[in-house]
Amino acid sequence: MNDTKDRPVGLDNGLTNYGDLDFARYLRRSFARSMGLSTTLLERPIVGIAMTPSGFNNCHRTMPELVEAVSRGVLAAGALPMPFPTISLGEVFLNPTSMVYRNLMSMDTEEMIVAQPMDAVVLIGGCDKTVPAQLMGAASANRPAIQLVTGPMMTGRHRGQRLGACTDCRGYWSKYRAGTVDLAEIDLVEGRLSVTAGTCAVMGTASTMACIAETLGMSLPGTAAIPAVHADRLVAAEESGRAAVALIHRPIRPDQVITPHSVENAFRVLMAIGGSTNAIVHLTAIAGRLGIRVSNARLNQLSDETPVLVDLKPVGDGYMEDFHAAGGMGALLRELRPLLHLDTIDITGCTLAERLDEPLEWVDRLVIRPFDDPVSKVGGLVALSGSLAPDGAIFKRAAATPALFESEGRAVVFDGLADLAKRIDDPDLDVRADDFLVLQNIGPQAAGMPEAGYLPIPKKLAQAGVKDMVRISDGRMSGTAFGSIVLHVAPEAAIGGPLAAVRNGDRIRLSIAEKRIDLLVDAAEIARRLATIEPLPVPPRGYKALYRKTVLQAGGGCDFDFLTSDGSLRKDDAA
Repeated sequence: MNDTKDRPVGLDNGLTNYGDLDFARYLRRSFARSMGLSTTLLERPIVGIAMTPSGFNNCHRTMPELVEAVSRGVLAAGALPMPFPTISLGEVFLNPTSMVYRNLMSMDTEEMIVAQPMDAVVLIGGCDKTVPAQLMGAASANRPAIQLVTGPMMTGRHRGQRLGACTDCRGYWSKYRAGTVDLAEIDLVEGRLSVTAGTCAVMGTASTMACIAETLGMSLPGTAAIPAVHADRLVAAEESGRAAVALIHRPIRPDQVITPHSVENAFRVLMAIGGSTNAIVHLTAIAGRLGIRVSNARLNQLSDETPVLVDLKPVGDGYMEDFHAAGGMGALLRELRPLLHLDTIDITGCTLAERLDEPLEWVDRLVIRPFDDPVSKVGGLVALSGSLAPDGAIFKRAAATPALFESEGRAVVFDGLADLAKRIDDPDLDVRADDFLVLQNIGPQAAGMPEAGYLPIPKKLAQAGVKDMVRISDGRMSGTAFGSIVLHVAPEAAIGGPLAAVRNGDRIRLSIAEKRIDLLVDAAEIARRLATIEPLPVPPRGYKALYRKTVLQAGGGCDFDFLTSDGSLRKDDAA
């Protein structure tokens, strides 16, 4: 189908309003010619290229050559490439956390797609909040779009051991805190963790979102795991440009690709790769832009039915470059075929069934396990409920200690990040190995939901050999992290969630079998404690004021209420 006959294309699309459309067209073409474009090119349809380079985003260092490669593909297919910038979010360079700015980037992406004259768009992102932001914006704009990821780093080496950001950086930092690695070695490791351009080398949030984008059908098949510095990454960029031109002549819009069935497929893949807990928030937000919801009960059903098949850090041993060489998403999807909705389509118009019917060259079974010989028989993530998290919480069982799955402990409470930093290594801290560490007030409204849920083991316990404890918060953790950690507790403490009622010495019970996290305190006492909670002050101006007034809880994807499909999902609807 070609709908370009019924609407303006190229430079005639969305003319600036001067009250005279002919003048607007004349003026636009005049300025376009000032850029050195021939009249032949000016007659062509346009593919926008959303580019996100930044000196503050190491994951996007290859952006210029990716833009060039996409442009080659667009020109070769007969259209005009028009790169344009949007906000770029580099995780480790943003304060308080890049999560605060994900929605802003999604708005920037949506508005620039809609406001500028483009018939299709290629979205280039990598660092973990950029891809969900671009997919959220594309879903809302609903113009033909293709996601192209920058790709993961290659690994470094340290004394015969492979290293990859950032699971290994956390492992070495834990050893440094425990005193088994000295300052000289940690300084050496610092320079050997991130040795090429690209996103984290493990199945962290960035690579998880790349796999999800391909599963949804928004990226070209086979492109999620190609390393950033591999020649095939540039080939994928060129082919993405060609595919974007094909979308102009045979439009397939995001709402045809991102459907209830493709979203369920994406959640299954999330479970099978042992992917990041952050992906639940991001995929919920992407789906929410199109009115698609997956309940916690359904999430748990998908997890219990879906084995972990990919043996990569932080769940296993390998790295993303191994996953790519092992067969990548094509091999994984073929193993999951009996569980997938095969009627979904990707941006090429191909159904998932048609894709999986094609022969696969080879699979490395050390990295991508057979369905009947999984890394784990159940999925990597579970949703919890209970008196401590009435609106839900998330636990990454694939990266946790099974001995802690069914446990009860005494709460050791920190009321915020400053309190945590001040007391966690205090030798006089009253803490034992079987206690539950509880961090309050790092949820969406209180602190922007930073990746601080990976609480460090108190130094005196780490030095005594303790490697894991149950840790609970209303924040997030990096997809590269590991441990027995309860995250995304909702409602958050700052708005009166039960987490705010936890006091030192309270007993908390965790049951992964029952999928519950409970505060073992009388309900009346919890209510009495929560009655003293005061509302957070709203920042006086700017984006942060908008953020505080409109951000949803984790169950709503931490999106803004007015950006959801009907603009009416309120905080109390997001359970």
